[in-house]
Amino acid sequence: MVARLVIAAPASGAGKTTVATGLMAALTRRGLRVSPHKVGPDYIDPSYHALATGRPGRNLDPWLVGEDLIAPLFLHGAAGADLAVVEGVMGLYDGAGTSEFASTAHVARLLQAPVVLVVDAARQSRSVAALVHGFASYDTRIRFGGVILNRIGSARHEELCRAALAESGVPVLGAIHRSDLVETPSRHLGLVPAAERATQAVSAMDAAAELVAASCDLEELLRLSRTAPALSASAWSPGPAVPATTRVALAAGQAFTFGYTEQAELLTAAGAEVVPFDPLVDETLPEGTGGVVIGGGFPEIYAAELSANEPLRKEVAAFGGPISAECAGLLYLARRLDDSPMCGVLDVEARMTGTLTLGYRDAVAVEDSALTRAGERYRGHEFHRTAVEPAPERPLFRWRGGADGFAVGPVVASYLHLHWAGTPGLSARFVEACRRSTL
Repeated sequence: MVARLVIAAPASGAGKTTVATGLMAALTRRGLRVSPHKVGPDYIDPSYHALATGRPGRNLDPWLVGEDLIAPLFLHGAAGADLAVVEGVMGLYDGAGTSEFASTAHVARLLQAPVVLVVDAARQSRSVAALVHGFASYDTRIRFGGVILNRIGSARHEELCRAALAESGVPVLGAIHRSDLVETPSRHLGLVPAAERATQAVSAMDAAAELVAASCDLEELLRLSRTAPALSASAWSPGPAVPATTRVALAAGQAFTFGYTEQAELLTAAGAEVVPFDPLVDETLPEGTGGVVIGGGFPEIYAAELSANEPLRKEVAAFGGPISAECAGLLYLARRLDDSPMCGVLDVEARMTGTLTLGYRDAVAVEDSALTRAGERYRGHEFHRTAVEPAPERPLFRWRGGADGFAVGPVVASYLHLHWAGTPGLSARFVEACRRSTL
């Protein structure tokens, strides 16, 4: 049985990332093995979770992988852990579209996990109780474990909020006073990933751990986590290990930080030796590379540095083997990103825009490729402020109201972020294409 908690909030911006990450770090400092998880397709919060726990941050998204895989993926990620902390997404009941599907509440039910609600108590006192009562009573299938009050202004403010909640019967498990030490900087796609902040991220993590440890009842949170029942599911597995028959170069470093942990595990299980490389500093692909995977990130922030690494750009352009590129990877394969030359693998120009493209996509593949088969359905997620021109004459994917993606020889590039665990066969197809390219 894996002890577990879901950290939720009434809305985005309440401070659940600070609380969840601070709690992970505080418990890890106690010598506990903490498994970090994030509801939804977010890549950035898990980077802080990994920093806090020393374990890979893992996503739990029913929309991308299906309901039946949530508990198995959770158990896979939490193997060997003393407990798991699951950070929610948006507001507790906010899901895909007009439903609560893929919401924090949905995942909490699938995991049978108690929920702790982080409430921004700034500019209210007794009203906190009314807010919490509404969330606790809205769906009685949720195991509502208690509340952590955030951004408390003073000792008197805390006293008023606690008195109001005492009448409601909902336990107060912590009261965190306002602090500038734990604020994490944001930009156009959300928080700045931990890998880009280095020393500052560690300092913020230390501050969050100390703040949560001093302000929350860790013993009661641990007791609550242990009330979660055993799950009947079996842990997910990427498959039986097989000897490596090819080498896959996986883009990493500060410019390419978006990726699901299970992707590398699936590639390894399919027979690939996965070797990270950093397009900012490495002038060549790893020796013997049979295929390249370039995930998401912020190439627009590092466009000048990526462009300055001309030896690697030229090698990628001349590579000729299978390449799987998502979002940032698509931009890197373009001729240019704004004024900066990129690899030129694709005959398109990329540019920053003022428009945020965001949302789930229920896509159908139009073309066969190193990953896809025409007619198959793929569930993905878009999240960017860029555009590429010209649009593909025959897009790789179509969905209601949209289309996207390029399949040019062995190259597959799209704005869609896919969770490979939710689409059986992607890793085996890609590894086989890589193996054939090196024969």
